[in-house]
Amino acid sequence: MAKKRYALYISRALANKFDLVAEQRHGSKSAMLEEALRLCLEPEKVPGVEEVLVRRLDELHKVVGIVNRDVAIVTETLALFVRYFLMITPPLPQSEQEAARLLGRERFQVFVAQVGRRLATDHRLVTEVLETITSNNPDLFATAADDAPLRRQEAGNGNGAYREVPAAKEPTDSKEDTGHG
Repeated sequence: MAKKRYALYISRALANKFDLVAEQRHGSKSAMLEEALRLCLEPEKVPGVEEVLVRRLDELHKVVGIVNRDVAIVTETLALFVRYFLMITPPLPQSEQEAARLLGRERFQVFVAQVGRRLATDHRLVTEVLETITSNNPDLFATAADDAPLRRQEAGNGNGAYREVPAAKEPTDSKEDTGHG
């Protein structure tokens, strides 16, 4: 094979290293330079790396989907709980607020301990609840009106308290939210 001649300029420090390595290898500088250029310009592919990366990306995609679903469940659960809690909890009189704060702190400490125990294991309450619901009542998610109990409540005396009133018969074909909550 015919070879083409090049005149290259490199720094003195790199030229000294190049001479030293060529001398240690007992080979020609041209062959060493050709090998270095080939490795740089045509990197060798490691067999199977692309397949491994694709498989790993697929696994990560599945995990992200599960995390996305779990975050959606937690967000929806928290939003519904907060809405429900704010609608049914009347304000406390000033004389009862300190005792309520102390009880709240105790309950919160128990709550944090329970969360810590659950997170220390792979046993998640959300998974347990969903499995129980789907085994006991598989049609619940398809048929439950998400805020039916809330529609039966009517504003109370204006201080945030609500009272339960008899439910009016709702049309079965209407899926429109009435805006309560």
